[in-house]
Amino acid sequence: MHQISLCIALIGFIASASSAVYGQSRPAGDRIGQQSRMASRSDNDRVVGIISGGTEGTYIRIAADLANVLDSPDLRILPIVGRGSLQNLRDVMFLRGVDIGIVQMDAREGLKGENLYEEALKRLRYVARLYNEEVHLLASRDITDVRQLNGRKVNIDTGGSGTNLTSRLIFDKLGIKPEFTTYDQASSYERLRAGEIQAAIYVAGRPVRGVAEFQSEGRFHLLAIPFEGELAETYLPARFAASDYPRLIEAGQEIPTLAVGSALVVFNWPERSERYRRAERFVNAFFSRFEELLKPGRHPKWKEVSASLFANLPGWQRFKPAHDWVARLETSPPLVREKR
Repeated sequence: MHQISLCIALIGFIASASSAVYGQSRPAGDRIGQQSRMASRSDNDRVVGIISGGTEGTYIRIAADLANVLDSPDLRILPIVGRGSLQNLRDVMFLRGVDIGIVQMDAREGLKGENLYEEALKRLRYVARLYNEEVHLLASRDITDVRQLNGRKVNIDTGGSGTNLTSRLIFDKLGIKPEFTTYDQASSYERLRAGEIQAAIYVAGRPVRGVAEFQSEGRFHLLAIPFEGELAETYLPARFAASDYPRLIEAGQEIPTLAVGSALVVFNWPERSERYRRAERFVNAFFSRFEELLKPGRHPKWKEVSASLFANLPGWQRFKPAHDWVARLETSPPLVREKR
């Protein structure tokens, strides 16, 4: 009995000692955990996710420029590879972690078929009009007129992409009915070389790396697209020069094509919300440091953005912090505007 009492006392002593040891170590662990959680919360509070485009296109390079120029202790830009303008609109509206998107100006029309158009009017605002995106139509050299693509296989990129949407609109307005395929851009070039398809379209701001590096071997060229009829109501005239794509265009030659505008869009958060303040920080950095995006090493399309920075986007409302910036800059002296 004495031995049993002694064992119970010993177990109680060990338990008490263990409790004391763990009781002393727990606050330190809690402090570390709290600091870690606070640091994590602070990091997340300053992140702005920008949904862009595929790795071969211009959008991802524009988003990377924004990250390189605008990142600061209070703001971190997180470029996200996207699946095209139409999907980007959906992502800005519904996907967690996506605050801002780069989209084609005609992409919102594609939401009408999904009954999301009215929702987009309510949920989306634009920060600024960006640059024009040219329509690249790669075809074999035996095809000399876009109308020859009637009934032939033409790749228009994956579903949900801006290229897919714009291609369908263009061919519809031209009255041409190709057999559409929806391979991704990289595989479409291989299929074009193999003769599985007769043409491939990509809507992106020139110069596009994937098009510039396309091994044509003299068998392919950029096909002209006429600026006529209903196309003139929606799109803009554009041209490719040999300096843009020397492997596809002969020296001194120009290829007429079409272009569609692009824009930086944002979710319309309630004004007092943290997400609104985060988007506002992005807008402040974008306008106050815009001239840094024009420096050497950045994408040449930023020079186009400079010319259209204050332009209105028909049918869209501008995000309030961006509207306030534009109003201030438009009323500032010319020298100040030039410096911006």
